[in-house]
Amino acid sequence: MNKPSTVVWKGLAGLVALGLLLAACGGGTSPTSAPPATQPPAPPTAETMEKKVTASGFVCPEPNPKLEVTSQSLNLYAWTEYIPQDHLDCFELVYGIKVNLELYSSNEEMYAKLSAGSATYDLVQPTDYIVGLMVRQELLQKLDKSKLPNFKNFDPTYLNLSFDPNNEYTVPYQAGTDAIVVNTDAVDNLPQSWADLWKPEFVDAGRMVSLDDSRAIIGATLLTLGFDVNTTDPDELAQAEERLKELVKGIKLFDSDSPKTALIAGDVDMGITWTGEAFLAQLENPAIQYIYPEEGAILWQDNYAIPASAPHVDAAYAWINYTMQGEIFWLMLRDFPYTMPNKAALDYAKSDSTTEVDDLAGGTITPADLYEAYINSPITNTPPEEVKKGHRIEDVGEATPLYDEIWTRVKE
Repeated sequence: MNKPSTVVWKGLAGLVALGLLLAACGGGTSPTSAPPATQPPAPPTAETMEKKVTASGFVCPEPNPKLEVTSQSLNLYAWTEYIPQDHLDCFELVYGIKVNLELYSSNEEMYAKLSAGSATYDLVQPTDYIVGLMVRQELLQKLDKSKLPNFKNFDPTYLNLSFDPNNEYTVPYQAGTDAIVVNTDAVDNLPQSWADLWKPEFVDAGRMVSLDDSRAIIGATLLTLGFDVNTTDPDELAQAEERLKELVKGIKLFDSDSPKTALIAGDVDMGITWTGEAFLAQLENPAIQYIYPEEGAILWQDNYAIPASAPHVDAAYAWINYTMQGEIFWLMLRDFPYTMPNKAALDYAKSDSTTEVDDLAGGTITPADLYEAYINSPITNTPPEEVKKGHRIEDVGEATPLYDEIWTRVKE
């Protein structure tokens, strides 16, 4: 649930990843193919001169509709590796507004900065469970839906959820699961449940990676004890703390910035990660598999929200409306393939087999190719039965400090 580059598949690893994706989709050009003959550039026309094009060559769609904005800057506080560079570039090009991007690696980090009272952000990306806490602390402002004409682009499945009834404070961004990731070339007896991670063979090896996410990891631990992921019972949380201390012995690193990196490099063999990180890791190495645990995966949804003290509210609404247009939000399939709540973006990608974007593998790929890879992957397109038995992390109110204290102690 997190990601600032034009395309996340970069460097040598990116070439391998996109080669695999292109092979699966039957499109693009192999990195070893001879380069096409150089053609003289076409003379510019009035139409092409008016187009706004990013450094990557992406032609920015016009805002539909274009909102009236007087602000000259937007302060965006977002998860690491989660915003396509073309989104940033296009917004600046079409609106003439400077985007100041700052990054965080956990909801707790974001919450701490906002609650300190000195932050001047216009948009943040809270995950579902922390929204209620931020609302109670009056850190978020209610949305004016009349300023969100593109709110209609969202799949109703991702709207009106328990953490924000009627979406009074949030707009969906990306969704997904937390589950088990394993390099099947390195692990013989594949885990099938959260409880399997506690097997001595895995703990003693000390080759696991874990998200640095207190609620998700404590939640998975609670499930192995037969407890609710959102329990507020101090006795149950105490039992979970003792059990989690055992698992931590086998965790080589906690990483919420890029947990896939250690997997791809072979520094770890298994662990707990998010949807998009597992999908990208599997593109790099098909032996890396994503396993939905028997007890049920952790379900989550990230969202946009406007802080109560936002200085550039008009720019925040303009950003949400513009980047949520289907013809630009589909770029998430290319850069950060999590589960997409934006139906307009999926519909656009599915229908567009002609637009070509650079794949950094010496060729190009179309939105339709990316849509097929997304929709056919049980990682990004979560099977309905896994959603049904999954567990959503929710606000636990006054018990929140108990979770924070447990997390601090088990990581000491």
